[in-house]
Amino acid sequence: MVLVAGDAHPELAHNIARLAGLEVVPALVSAFADGETRIRIEADIRDSDVYVVQPTSAPTSQHLMTLALIAEAARDAGAARVTAVVPYFGFARQDVRHGAGEPRSARFAARILHCAGIARLVTLDLHSPALESAFEMPVFHLRAENAMLPAIRRWGLSRFSIVSPDAGGVKRAQRFAVALAAPLAVVAKNRPQADVAVMLEVLGDVRGRACVIVDDMASTGGTIAAASQALLAAGAAEVHAVFIHAVMAPGALERICASSVRRILTTDSVPTVRDPRVQVASVAPLMAQTLATLAAPAPTKSR
Repeated sequence: MVLVAGDAHPELAHNIARLAGLEVVPALVSAFADGETRIRIEADIRDSDVYVVQPTSAPTSQHLMTLALIAEAARDAGAARVTAVVPYFGFARQDVRHGAGEPRSARFAARILHCAGIARLVTLDLHSPALESAFEMPVFHLRAENAMLPAIRRWGLSRFSIVSPDAGGVKRAQRFAVALAAPLAVVAKNRPQADVAVMLEVLGDVRGRACVIVDDMASTGGTIAAASQALLAAGAAEVHAVFIHAVMAPGALERICASSVRRILTTDSVPTVRDPRVQVASVAPLMAQTLATLAAPAPTKSR
């Protein structure tokens, strides 16, 4: 059993390998003069159970193609099986068509991994849980709350609510609310176009309470900033932001910090910006534990 570190997040790959007691096999990722990606695995992985760690964060299309090429290289090198460890799965937001002429990009990205010969997928908090059905391989869908809940508890909030910034994230926020024994509120949101969010109203009592917004990702930071403004207008005492994937575009962190958000908590599912205002909970232990479970031999049935 070996772990191949892709080029998207080698730090996380090495942390997972260290905790899981695995050998790290680096994949040499380079490019020809015209930008065409070139892959070489410089180790003997014949008959090995290979785990490729490669979140498909920005540049999303390039990292997805690199993951597929690493899997193809591993199969050609004689790997017994290839498992993709994708802490953040890009294209997951494009799981449905919103109009004529649009692709279901999430489903197509899943097919690319299948065509690359990937036998299993380990991922973390997909944008839509229903996306699991798009994959033609077993999916081990992990949840980040176990990594993040201890940090939230250390904040020492005495009277607080968990808030979903939209209706689509209610189930995710509800898991946090149940684990923390806190009430749940929802900010009704309208999105007139991609990456633009307009907040409508707050559903639930937040007056005089600390509010912890829970979302799966921060891209532009607009949703969190607008939700924070709506919560304060509804009487919230203070606002904190928790998001699992820090896929922040340029200016997103500044937008969140310029809002009324007091604390920011995320994970290292993608490379995160080094900033004292951002607290990071590592998902490496969760990933390592999962890989150790997958590698364990099946129990022998007694006759």
